[in-house]
Amino acid sequence: MKPAWSISVCAAGALLLTACGGRPGSVPTARPAHPPLVSVLVSPVSTPAERRLDGVVEAVNHATVAAQTSGRVAAVNFDVGDYVPAGAVIIRLRATEQHAGLAAAQAALREAQARASEAETRYQRIRDMYDRQVVPKAAYDQAAADRDAAAARLAAARAAVLSARQGVGYTEIRAPYAGVVTQRLVQRGETVVPGTPLMSGVSLQHLRVVADIPQSIVDTVRRILKGAVYFDGRRIEAAQVTVFPVASTPSNTFRAWLDLPENTPGLSPGMLVKVGFVVGERTRLLVPARAIVRRSEVTAVYLVRPDGSTTLQQVRLGDPFADQVEVLSGLMAGDRVAEDPLAAMQRLEASSAGVSAGR
Repeated sequence: MKPAWSISVCAAGALLLTACGGRPGSVPTARPAHPPLVSVLVSPVSTPAERRLDGVVEAVNHATVAAQTSGRVAAVNFDVGDYVPAGAVIIRLRATEQHAGLAAAQAALREAQARASEAETRYQRIRDMYDRQVVPKAAYDQAAADRDAAAARLAAARAAVLSARQGVGYTEIRAPYAGVVTQRLVQRGETVVPGTPLMSGVSLQHLRVVADIPQSIVDTVRRILKGAVYFDGRRIEAAQVTVFPVASTPSNTFRAWLDLPENTPGLSPGMLVKVGFVVGERTRLLVPARAIVRRSEVTAVYLVRPDGSTTLQQVRLGDPFADQVEVLSGLMAGDRVAEDPLAAMQRLEASSAGVSAGR
């Protein structure tokens, strides 16, 4: 039997080992470090300097389709606001008279073909007889004239058939391009004549913005011919800038067109937008748009300090530039911003939790 003091020493040693973090002989493990954050260095970037003006969106293709033949409206296949594919039949006219005209022209063509064949056969026969000096030259000349006249009547009959077919085609009014109907001008049952307006529409595929440029900057804008449209927090680079050669009266401003990229989303004819004409260059601080954090009315980024720690820094933003955004205040050249806000937030929360646990 062991002495009582030895049992007490062993118990105390076991408690000491347990308090030190585990089994006898074990070494405390270090908490794994966080992987380094991917950050971007904030530095001045040369960007276009722009003059902001108001502009209005309009469709490049907008037209009113009119009737090209007479008839009664049999069907109206689209209404205001409907999308119309290119080449679709939007209005159909009753084509009874046009089909009758086509049938008559085709019958006349068959007759002309028969007359021409007969005249050609007679001409060949008379020519053979004239070569053998059986008939006089007058008979030969008459046969040649009859053949030529029959050929002319055949050509006229073919043209009449082509015209009649075109007239039948005019009874189906088709969309010249894909677009949206803006106005319907006829109803089913109405009688129309050539030139009667039928339906209006615009194409949303090709849009442009119209703006008036002051005389003071028109020479600079005409020399650079670059611009952008600002709408709904986006900067849309103009595909082409066109400046009119003469000024408008009495405003003394120059009309300009900014062609937008094909199928630009979110814009419709008649909308008011801001237009930026490039007049030079300007230095800006830009950060990636993905690094921006928006919480209610607060806009911020996660600032990465030299020691690797992070802090939430409120900023004031300017214009967007592709996948980057201008920072007007809150950052300085040389600062580093975390590209992944979620990873930076988790790092900051983990650091705060570790400080709280150590207290």
